[in-house]
Amino acid sequence: MKRSPTLILLFAAVCAYAAEAPQPVAVDPGGPGKAPSDAVVLFDGGDLSEWIHNDGKPAAWAVENGEIVCKTGTGNIHTKRKFSSAQIHIEFATPNQKNAKGQARGNSGVYIQGRYEIQVLDSYRNPTYAAGSAGAVYGQSPPAVNASRPPEQWQSYDMIFHAPKCYGAHFLAPGRLTILHNGVVIQDNTELKGPTPGGLDGDVCEPGPILLQDHIHPDVEETALRFRNIWVRPLD
Repeated sequence: MKRSPTLILLFAAVCAYAAEAPQPVAVDPGGPGKAPSDAVVLFDGGDLSEWIHNDGKPAAWAVENGEIVCKTGTGNIHTKRKFSSAQIHIEFATPNQKNAKGQARGNSGVYIQGRYEIQVLDSYRNPTYAAGSAGAVYGQSPPAVNASRPPEQWQSYDMIFHAPKCYGAHFLAPGRLTILHNGVVIQDNTELKGPTPGGLDGDVCEPGPILLQDHIHPDVEETALRFRNIWVRPLD
């Protein structure tokens, strides 16, 4: 088959680029309980020095057995650091509240940039409205499937977040999000329609923190969510 001169030149250019492209940076991928070597570690079983309350006071949640335990009534906590596009890993365990139903059972949330809530809920054999179940972008996008484990078992969210596209302070395009819940894709390049309720105020064109929600429901006295192994890999 005779190839056109243009195709030959294009092929040569691609080969030249491939030959000259720099080698990828080597990263230790870590493993269970260990973050990748290029990650920003936000909690690894130690203290809460990376976290504060909305009023700037040190986080009053408890650290027990290398886990963060939500102290109901103390308020949300969020990271001191702010992030734009990022890979985010967090592990959580919901309490066993078998007498509670729907939104009362094991309710919390992870807010990306303090603006976009990814629902944390005991959704194991606990039906509720779809956009409020575990792994939903709260009020916007239900998870594709329910990959929840039973309460008190450890679960994970692995999230790829692409921040809204902006030119300076001018908004151009919404952010997008992919989530794996316990290794199962539940949000696939989902468009974020805007900030969700209960988060922090701020310009969506600016970086923001990771926020953990202290959710109070009138049907339960305490919701002792546990979290561990939290890290972020900035992608911008």
